[in-house]
Amino acid sequence: MGPLSGKTIALTAERRADEFATLLERRGAETVHVPAIHVLPLLDDSDLREKTDGIIADPPALTVISTGIGFRGWLDAAEGWNNRTELLAALGSSRIIARGPKARGAIRGAGLREVWSPTTEASQEVADHLEAEGIAGVDVAVQLHGTITEWEPTIHLSESLERLGADVRAIPVYRWIRPVDQQPLIDLLAKILNNEVDAVTFTSAPAVASLLSTAKDNGLLDEFLTALRGPVAAICVGPVTSAPLDALNVPTRMPERARLGSLAKYVVDELGS
Repeated sequence: MGPLSGKTIALTAERRADEFATLLERRGAETVHVPAIHVLPLLDDSDLREKTDGIIADPPALTVISTGIGFRGWLDAAEGWNNRTELLAALGSSRIIARGPKARGAIRGAGLREVWSPTTEASQEVADHLEAEGIAGVDVAVQLHGTITEWEPTIHLSESLERLGADVRAIPVYRWIRPVDQQPLIDLLAKILNNEVDAVTFTSAPAVASLLSTAKDNGLLDEFLTALRGPVAAICVGPVTSAPLDALNVPTRMPERARLGSLAKYVVDELGS
């Protein structure tokens, strides 16, 4: 028996889901794991390889790293192309901005150091900072955040910086798709609508967007939102992840620190008996 005995928690993450599930199950929870997105491999991405070669040959004055998973994936791809060391050297000669704590952790884990990071993970805060600093004519590489959907109330950072006059090189290192087989997500929605789970956890905004899209595609969006506004808790790792739900007036909960361990502890504290 544990504090989460009798509770069922839905996990929508693809990455580190087993670790997250173990943390919850050790406290007595039953978990239902249905990945809401699939992150595409980067090693065979010819566009990314070409952009990487360009960064190495002509390093930008400023580099914006948007996501930790994207940055690590970029370095892993460069390792496969045998130019990771050269990429790190090029980025090290650039001023680096981290969009949030996950990006900052990945940057420092690679032996680099950022010059600035916003208090939130909001792209708008990065754009505002660079506008105040003066970005016109500056060569800027922007690691893209991923596909922005109808559900995500965020800006296209690369486009915003272009409008401010920067010479932007967009680096598409984090690409995700919705699962080809939608049935597991439809089954998860049925569990949510039938109150068979006590909470749904999200660790990325794309996962939220994917589940919202599946609900909409199957005529279940209103019922899904009603469930999340009522008996089923929507628990997110941080404010960027919760943004699509916040925009739909769905109450969300989150830990103070956007970390997986903090999220697991928060679930225990919020739902535990």
